[in-house]
Amino acid sequence: MIPIASGASDTAEVDLLKALTGQATTIFTTTPLAHVYVGLFTTNWATAHGSNTEVTGGSYARVDSVGSWAAPSGSGPASVASNAAVTFPTSSAAWSASAAIKSFGIFTALTAGTLLYGGDLTDQTKTVTGASDVVSFASGALTVTLA
Repeated sequence: MIPIASGASDTAEVDLLKALTGQATTIFTTTPLAHVYVGLFTTNWATAHGSNTEVTGGSYARVDSVGSWAAPSGSGPASVASNAAVTFPTSSAAWSASAAIKSFGIFTALTAGTLLYGGDLTDQTKTVTGASDVVSFASGALTVTLA
């Protein structure tokens, strides 16, 4: 068998990133998602949704991030970064028994929904140990890359 390299074109990568982050696309004929939610996990990223443990408790909720993403750029790989802070609700109690937040995911719904993408956080030491804690990612801190 002869190995064949394969992959998406730069144009397809950029349009896919637009679709994942709720932006209008140029080659896909689809309506942008009305909402794109960022969620947090206490486990390292796993591509199988059931293998990720989402944060729970203490007023945790996914955050709608439509409008918080820059235009995708680059080639082989293309990427898109947040262009606004992504801030979660202020905690009312500890999240996930004060476990460290290790990864994030992008979902189609506030609860349940489809997990579209995810990745490990560079800093995996953040914990929410009680009321009044705030988890926020600065503009540019969340990046989605297609390789």
